[in-house]
Amino acid sequence: MNGTAFSWMVEPLQGLGQLALLAKDVVVSLFTRKPSARNLLYQIYFIGIKSQSVVLITGAFTGMVLAAQTYFQFHKVRMDTATMAVVSVSMCSELGPVLTALMVAGRVGAALAAELGTMRVTEQIDALRTLATDPVEYLIVPRVTATLIAMPFLTAEAIAVGIMSGFTIGTGYLEIEPAYLWHNMVKYTVPEHVAEGLIKAFIYGGIIALISCYKGITCREGAEGVGRATTEAVVFSAITILISNFFLTLVLTRMLNT
Repeated sequence: MNGTAFSWMVEPLQGLGQLALLAKDVVVSLFTRKPSARNLLYQIYFIGIKSQSVVLITGAFTGMVLAAQTYFQFHKVRMDTATMAVVSVSMCSELGPVLTALMVAGRVGAALAAELGTMRVTEQIDALRTLATDPVEYLIVPRVTATLIAMPFLTAEAIAVGIMSGFTIGTGYLEIEPAYLWHNMVKYTVPEHVAEGLIKAFIYGGIIALISCYKGITCREGAEGVGRATTEAVVFSAITILISNFFLTLVLTRMLNT
């Protein structure tokens, strides 16, 4: 067999290696240099505050449809008052962090990749290097840090709004007894579920920021390259989030419940 038989593996492996090196540089820069406060605050505003509307709408309607579907099934076996227990646990540990991460990947990930890709195509990143400025420290670290900070807060908002909207539908439209509905929700939702969701959100924030920034700074020349980098940033971030969610669920559930 010649070397060309494995040529289809070379580019993905090179990409993973470059992504790992970028992650290493970001971590080293985080612990050795403080990012610019102005850049960091702007990125927190752009990534966190401006993403609230999308995240809150997603959380609200996810909570409502989950409450309705759970009620329709539980009503068959007279377990109506357990509806919110399923909604709260699902929103805290799974749906809240995952759906928030997917929405942020679609909005923020695409913007980060397009912004950095445009800077690379127009040679602004090369200009930074000629001015003795590290592009990782100046461009990528503030974006990664802001995403790591914003994601747990956005996820907490999505969880809270999803639970509140589900409770409202359960008591107002489905006419479930509020006292028993609330009692079962509090009884079966433990702090470990919330902790699991917030830890996942933090990790997903790092995934989104790193993949999007990497795709942006390594995009090819021209408008086509920027468009392809933007698409790949969203798709790869979403796929990585969904795959990692399975393994994080297994690990975190075992760790937090021992």
